[in-house]
Amino acid sequence: MATLSFNTTRMRTPSLPRISRSSSFTKPIKTHLSSSSKTLSKRSRFVSRSLPETKEETVIIKQEEEETVDDDPTSELSYLDPETDAESIKEWELDFCSRPILDSRGKKIWELVVCDASLSLQVTKYFPNNVINSITLKDAIVSITQDLGVPLPEKIRFFRSQMQTIITKACKELAIKEVPSKRCLSLFLWLQERYDTVYTRHPGFQKGSLPLLSLDNPFPMNLPENLFGEKWAFVQLPYSAVREEISDFEEKFVFGATLDLDLLGIDVDENTLIPGLSVASSRAKPLAAWMNGLEVCSIEADSTKGCLILAVGISTRYVYATYKKTPVTTDEAEAWESAKKASGGLHFLAIQDDLDSDDCVGFWLLIDLPPPPV
Repeated sequence: MATLSFNTTRMRTPSLPRISRSSSFTKPIKTHLSSSSKTLSKRSRFVSRSLPETKEETVIIKQEEEETVDDDPTSELSYLDPETDAESIKEWELDFCSRPILDSRGKKIWELVVCDASLSLQVTKYFPNNVINSITLKDAIVSITQDLGVPLPEKIRFFRSQMQTIITKACKELAIKEVPSKRCLSLFLWLQERYDTVYTRHPGFQKGSLPLLSLDNPFPMNLPENLFGEKWAFVQLPYSAVREEISDFEEKFVFGATLDLDLLGIDVDENTLIPGLSVASSRAKPLAAWMNGLEVCSIEADSTKGCLILAVGISTRYVYATYKKTPVTTDEAEAWESAKKASGGLHFLAIQDDLDSDDCVGFWLLIDLPPPPV
């Protein structure tokens, strides 16, 4: 098993040196986060097919029948992987939004898209724009559980702040915990795939139509005191070691979050150094516990402002740390961002008791993923 090591003599490289430990968590600086244009490759796990027309036909459609079923862009989807234990699906990812498709009235069609992180569960339902409310959503969630024989989830993640009221109300009535988060990566990938292969082929598709509910990207705020660390450093870890750490994630870490690297299909060499940020604190465990409830999404090194931006939840952004701008520190920040781009946006956050420690208290695997086009 790989050992996480943040020792400067082992992690340092000429192209990505470590920033001085005098770097500090200080006052915020307003800045703009530019989204990555990197397009991630993805595995073909998405199902696209028509619904069964009779009650006798099973709603659990076998994978090997996929290519023989007519792919109708106007049809809905209700799929559960037959090899998956329905009771094991405890968290859903959900989007409820309009699509660049007009109905017979000339109004935009709305769509509910639901999946789990592994894409073993995939459901889509179309709705006219005059029935969009929490009751419709609640009934649709219940319908999914009845049609596919899956239990109500414990959590539902969603990434559109504009739909928070409707989603929250529907979830509360069903005793489901709603989680505003951009860590809906499987959903992001599926929406991109549906745009490319379904929406653009729909007879009502409107080319050039902008998303009705765009994603927020606000200026960063002051970092809450309970999230302050004491020291930080840019660090690196080989991709092969990252994969090993993730394979043992549940056994090694109480705090943190991982990603399905197979689903993301990131094509990098096993020896590629994945950039990360190590944060040290004498109160590492409480700090990691606080971070654990934030749905940490990504970190950006803004070399123009001399600061690090931490993105959490749906649209919350903090100035996580600042550093004195010099030619050396600017090169370091730019090299860190370049390394992140070279690894398909993959990066990580580690919280430690000490920067020289070989162990960490919390570990978050993160990725810069472009928002879906709808």
